[in-house]
Amino acid sequence: MKMKEIVYQEEYIENARGVQLFTCGWWLCSSSPKALVFICHGYGMECSGFMRECGTRLARAGYGVFGIDYEGHGRSMGARCYIKKFENIVNDCDDFFKSVCAQDEYRGKSRFLYGESMGGAVALLLHKKDPAFWTGALLVAPMCKISEKVKPHPVVVNLLTRVEEIIPKWKIVPTKDVIDSAFKDPIKREQVRSNKLIYQDKPRLKTALEMLRASMRLEDTLHEVTLPFFVLHGEADVVTDPEVSKALYEQASSRDKTIRLYPGMWHGLTSGEPDDNIDIVFSDIIAWLDRRCNTDTDMDSFPAKPVLPSSNNGFIERFVTSSPAAAVMMNGKQRQRNRSYLCGLKGRRSFQHSAM
Repeated sequence: MKMKEIVYQEEYIENARGVQLFTCGWWLCSSSPKALVFICHGYGMECSGFMRECGTRLARAGYGVFGIDYEGHGRSMGARCYIKKFENIVNDCDDFFKSVCAQDEYRGKSRFLYGESMGGAVALLLHKKDPAFWTGALLVAPMCKISEKVKPHPVVVNLLTRVEEIIPKWKIVPTKDVIDSAFKDPIKREQVRSNKLIYQDKPRLKTALEMLRASMRLEDTLHEVTLPFFVLHGEADVVTDPEVSKALYEQASSRDKTIRLYPGMWHGLTSGEPDDNIDIVFSDIIAWLDRRCNTDTDMDSFPAKPVLPSSNNGFIERFVTSSPAAAVMMNGKQRQRNRSYLCGLKGRRSFQHSAM
């Protein structure tokens, strides 16, 4: 079978705060995408390398896929992995994603959010910002609630909050090696570790507090989630608790919601498992998208299914039915383009590291 050629694009944009952000996209050379998928990557991660497999797989399945490195992440500018306000990440994603949707060739296409880990929180907050805009969301091991197992004591949070404006960028938050805990396959684990665009130092004080606050805000409002979603989680995940995804599934008000729990799989469902497991996960993701990429689909065409316990192959499903130099200037400013188009994902790319 002939391998489908993929267009890969890179572009820098400038956000409302004057910071240059790296963006990229994947789609088939030969046809218009049947729907759009927007990537929200995890904490410390980036799109052009770490999320490349996700982008190419979904593009090969016929989707247009677009990602953005958050400020301070990957190839975007800003202090490395410093999140001054979680709201800034959400607003930057909202501006970029909607600028893509507004392009003539994409008007009328279904629009899906794809969030991994912390990116799951970003995706849900994007939905809360504009509840009617998004067609649906894929949430892979999302950070949308703080597990009781790891929730910090209120006294600790209070003490850290008192000094966050004095030493906001200090890397003083103790953490375990997340890479060792998240990626099961040793070869893939080392590939992640060798990616210099991935942040591997201790979290900065204000960053950790902003992530905590975002999770707590979501935890208190899970019932306000109304868009169709598919949440996927490894049952052996020790980075984000699978109980968090169960809580989202149980409390969300969405009419169309699906959860799949994968026995024995870790946090890195799409990038850290053996190849066979990754194939299973992406097969599930693409099947879910394919059923929903037509905006004319009648929700009543999805039959209601009983909820199965996670011991039944780790699957639960229910459909509840009822009636740099040149940047693209956002927020109405002039747009100047500096793009790189690559078919077959071959070609030269210039890497730009964020400031420490």
